[in-house]
Amino acid sequence: MPHTDTPFFDLDICHWSADGTALEILDQTLLPLEERFVQLHSAADVAEAIAKLRVRGAPAIGIAAAMGLCVAVAQGEDFASALHTIGQARPTAVNLSWALRRMERRWRSSDDGLRLDALRREAEAIKAEDRASCEAIGNLGASLIKEGMGVLTHCNAGHLATGGLGTALAPLYVAHREGRHFKVYADETRPLLQGARLTAYELHRSGLDVTLACDNMAAWLLSSGRVQVIFVGCDRVAANGDVANKVGTYGLAVLAHHFGVPFYVCGPLSSFDRRCATGADITIEHRSADEVRSLWYARPMAPDCPVVNPAFDVTDHRLVTGYITERGLLTADALPTILQNEN
Repeated sequence: MPHTDTPFFDLDICHWSADGTALEILDQTLLPLEERFVQLHSAADVAEAIAKLRVRGAPAIGIAAAMGLCVAVAQGEDFASALHTIGQARPTAVNLSWALRRMERRWRSSDDGLRLDALRREAEAIKAEDRASCEAIGNLGASLIKEGMGVLTHCNAGHLATGGLGTALAPLYVAHREGRHFKVYADETRPLLQGARLTAYELHRSGLDVTLACDNMAAWLLSSGRVQVIFVGCDRVAANGDVANKVGTYGLAVLAHHFGVPFYVCGPLSSFDRRCATGADITIEHRSADEVRSLWYARPMAPDCPVVNPAFDVTDHRLVTGYITERGLLTADALPTILQNEN
């Protein structure tokens, strides 16, 4: 069961082991029933943890990749080989490749005898920068949450997905900290139930007023006037503003447009990819059919029924009200200029 005696934000979900020889992560596949930290000792361990969603959320994946690369090199693994192994773990979230590019630049620019120390400092910088970005996103987004509002979110883009408060959940945490009262609706987020297992869990545990809703209830929520604003995270944003995020995000954006509800994408600029011109250039990960058939369900479907299981979809930038970043509230038109010197 969850350790309810521990303040939630005191849980550092990704950190060095006490002796510095391993990376310790909170295994999110066990939540919400158990909070267990597991140790990763190699590049293969880190890649497996990312692929199996033991660590997940674009910023957290980048942090774990950078810190895990340090562990692998410290254990004697070849840098290039470890870099490749971790980099192949998942294809869609750009923070993975972004963080590893930073680590590679640091490796190449450092003297041989100082390389490991340089890598560790770079990994710690990535983590610290993400924490600061989350706080900035939270402070900006909180101003959009008014007393008595209903807020809808999808998947999990909170503390569990980042190095700090979160992205899409950061405005909620800051508004709550400032004393505003509002109601949060968390989409269940099938098939892996990140909204049910993670978002509802961390919001409830942190004292926010959260209600869980099945994904196919979103239209009813919006049509009934219960929701006045939507915040979602992002795994990759193309240069034109198209957004890859957990599958189901696109449908929410269409509903928001139909009902006139503001739809905000929250994320650090490390999740924006100037190398992708549009969403059509983003590789969409497809995952195992077993995640749909039986992973989280007591009664699996017919075992021979074909399954389609894209992990993400792409939301057209024209459906996005704005992008809440550490650099401010941006529009799609502003992104090409802002991203010139990023990534």
